[in-house]
Amino acid sequence: MDDYGPPSVLRLAETDVPTPGAEQIRVTVRYAAVGPTDLAIRAGHLKGVFPGGPGTVLGFEAAGVVESVGHSAQDVAVGDEVAVFLPRLGGYAALAVADFWVPKPASVSWADAAALPASGEAAVRVLDQLAVSAGETLLVLGAAGSVGRVATQVAVARGVRVIAAVRPSDFDVVRGFGATPIDYHDLSVFSGEVDAVLDASGRSDLPAAIALAGGTDRVITLSDPRGPGLGVKLSDVVPDGVVPALREAMGRLASGELSLQSQVVVPLAEAADVHDKLASGSLRAKALLEI
Repeated sequence: MDDYGPPSVLRLAETDVPTPGAEQIRVTVRYAAVGPTDLAIRAGHLKGVFPGGPGTVLGFEAAGVVESVGHSAQDVAVGDEVAVFLPRLGGYAALAVADFWVPKPASVSWADAAALPASGEAAVRVLDQLAVSAGETLLVLGAAGSVGRVATQVAVARGVRVIAAVRPSDFDVVRGFGATPIDYHDLSVFSGEVDAVLDASGRSDLPAAIALAGGTDRVITLSDPRGPGLGVKLSDVVPDGVVPALREAMGRLASGELSLQSQVVVPLAEAADVHDKLASGSLRAKALLEI
């Protein structure tokens, strides 16, 4: 990033990538994924949470081959194929230093491996934070998006009844996951109550979802800025839980239990164009940058 601003602030440039710390690895990146938070950081909407500005390399998730290993890093070696979660960013690059990683199974494509870490970690983490158990009812707002669809499928696999708030064009998608679809434009069409709410949309009717849950105790939002003002917890990374969450998500993906969002692969040099299309809504697929 040259600075905060429109997509045009993204450009190809050379920058130093540090050697890995004691418990870190450095990865030669094959694919890096583009997520909605990347757009918000670039536009300057999250300066208080993700300080950036000139020289920032975006990207929360990537997949590649381990190039070097810190002296205390466990169960990993140079040449291993991994997917990495990068809460401190750095994925849009030829090399990335990672604190959190999971082995890439042979049955998982490079594109899927790069598309999974941030959404898989968030989905499993928030489900665990909500403590949703078999037989309970979970409302997922934005259940057809990258995080919501993983959360929906994992919850159903755990025996949870899922009410999936999506646009009508995605009803068949979430039915295929074993969820009950409702129109996210009008949550009043659901006449029952829910035990918990996972807001993966950030743009749905959060007050109505709170009412369905009978309060905010078991409501978590990933990105809705109205959340704290409504008494809703804003999800945040829990370091000790990252690797277990990544392992569960990757294991379910490798076994065929997870279906990810459709993907579009473009060269790294076209990152600005991808940001522009995602911001305008003309691109709804998961965008991956090929390095």
